[in-house]
Amino acid sequence: MYGNLSHFDQAGNAVMVDVSEKAVTRRTAVAGGSIFVNADVMAAVVSGTSKKGDVLGVARVAGIMAVKNTSMIIPMCHTLLINKCSIDFKVDEQALRIDAVCTVKVDGKTGVEMEALTGVSAALLTIYDMCKAIDRSMTIGQIRLLEKTGGKSGTYRAQPQTAVTDTDEAAGSQPEQKAGDSPEHCGRTGRLPDCKSFDGQMGDANTR
Repeated sequence: MYGNLSHFDQAGNAVMVDVSEKAVTRRTAVAGGSIFVNADVMAAVVSGTSKKGDVLGVARVAGIMAVKNTSMIIPMCHTLLINKCSIDFKVDEQALRIDAVCTVKVDGKTGVEMEALTGVSAALLTIYDMCKAIDRSMTIGQIRLLEKTGGKSGTYRAQPQTAVTDTDEAAGSQPEQKAGDSPEHCGRTGRLPDCKSFDGQMGDANTR
């Protein structure tokens, strides 16, 4: 019934996977996501005028804290000694979009995909919390694993994607994003973040 799902025993009970016989290897994971905001929020983030303080600075700390506490949030995750964690942001003022990428490294017996996904989620949620007094219609989405290395399954890299609106998904077409589109429209369009976007130079977009 449960196939190859490793978090269930023969009786269907949820279990933590036994990794005691697995070898310690260098493992990394990169996860990304985006938050779509209105012009007022974007201006506050870029200018540093949010009443709660440095939006991206606080979001970065929140993401790192979440990575270190993933096993307290996701029930069957192992507690890991993290070697390195970083949260990077790419601010696209024209598209009214802030991309976040969380990179996690560990020498361990299990991967850090959940840590990376938890970290990027917490960072984006913190941006929302820091700016919700300005706009409560901000949209968080497109959270996914971008890359993982190490372990028995080896390397995984996500394919580049482009988000489309619900209507366009149904119609099988992708809209062209126009200057001046509302946040509700921009929030579901545009190129998703990928690993290369955060490797070295990130083009003309503002980064923090």
